[in-house]
Amino acid sequence: MARVNGLLADTTPLRTSPPFRRLWWGLGISNLGSQLTVVAVGLQVYALTGSSLAVGVLGICALVPLVVLGLYGGALVDAYDRRKVALAASTALWVVTALIALQAWLHLDSVGVLYALVAAQSAAFAINNPARSAIIPRLVEPRLLPAANALQTIAWNVALTVGPLGGAFLVALWGYQVAYTIDAVLFTAALWAVWRLPDIPPLSADDAPEPAPAARRRRVVGWRSVVDGLRYLATQPNVRTTFLVDLAAMVLASPRVLLPAAGVVFLGGGEATTGVLTAAFAVGAVLAGVFSGGLSRVRWQGRVIVWAITAYGLSIVLFGLVLVGVGPTTPTTVLVGGLVAASVALALAGASDAVSAVFRQTILQTATPDDMRGRLQGVFIVVVAGGPRLGELVLGAQATWVGEAWAAVAGGVACVVVLWLVVRAHRRFWRYDALHPEP
Repeated sequence: MARVNGLLADTTPLRTSPPFRRLWWGLGISNLGSQLTVVAVGLQVYALTGSSLAVGVLGICALVPLVVLGLYGGALVDAYDRRKVALAASTALWVVTALIALQAWLHLDSVGVLYALVAAQSAAFAINNPARSAIIPRLVEPRLLPAANALQTIAWNVALTVGPLGGAFLVALWGYQVAYTIDAVLFTAALWAVWRLPDIPPLSADDAPEPAPAARRRRVVGWRSVVDGLRYLATQPNVRTTFLVDLAAMVLASPRVLLPAAGVVFLGGGEATTGVLTAAFAVGAVLAGVFSGGLSRVRWQGRVIVWAITAYGLSIVLFGLVLVGVGPTTPTTVLVGGLVAASVALALAGASDAVSAVFRQTILQTATPDDMRGRLQGVFIVVVAGGPRLGELVLGAQATWVGEAWAAVAGGVACVVVLWLVVRAHRRFWRYDALHPEP
């Protein structure tokens, strides 16, 4: 029994930190609603255009504000009370979500309106997420950060499991407007959780563990502060490499843009199959999180990240080969065997991505001083959210040229090749030691 308990996720952060517990629950509930909208928007654009490339353009609409405001938002997080920054950005996110629901109720059926609203949503998210992420190390002890990150991974991926299924079925049964409206209601849980947080101002020079000049840097806001953060990142090879290896996976092998076509053209079942495939990725991630107890004892975290991303790339190759095998026949019924095989491949990809994410976030949080944490969390969110958005355009374009199946195969192969080239050029990352962390 003790051995089994050691494999299960460590829930100590939930028991010892009430603010973290409230934030965990609030974000988990709101993320469920957000996934309803992610799937519904993609389905709505595909229904209006019939084009995977048009779905991929959603990624570019989200990418530009994400890059610009993700970096600047991190500077705001380092300069002001993190609770207040998160609360303001969360309120803006809720307003945009309500507008997305409104356009559906009004039956505008405009791809341009959807692109604009997704861009506005991404802008608010770009400020909100670095604030929330930088809050976590102020709510739990440093030794509990791996466990806290694993719990965050579980909550996020439970939402990613249930949300796409719910979104697809809600769209199929009652339309886009219902899915968007439920998202707006569920998002109030996040607003409540952030509202209940204690004030989290920048550490004063007296309280800061780093030298006083570093503490004073937090009071400076502007693009100069952003540049200071990027210059700091340039001097930290291990933290920098966590971003590079994740970009290799997300830009070259992010499969989400291919899923609507997989449901319609390859496997049958349309929106419902798209929801199942999206949820399969998250199921793998949830299982990896549930059995994450052993991750807190991993010493060579860089190597685990590398092997996890290698497994991710190979899983995407397997997904593509399944689609190659069934062929683009536009079946009128669901091809159960193909759907099961594709779901297993995506579940393996999700599990691998979850393990990588836990350690990439842990390295960032433990190796970065508090006065730079917001700015580097801004870079982090640009990579983890912007990378897949750019990847949607890349694979969407490839799908137009060679078809969705071979686009997945090529993307997975490219991910593995580029990953090992990056590791070969940054050998210190392979030797990263959690007992003696070096940024």
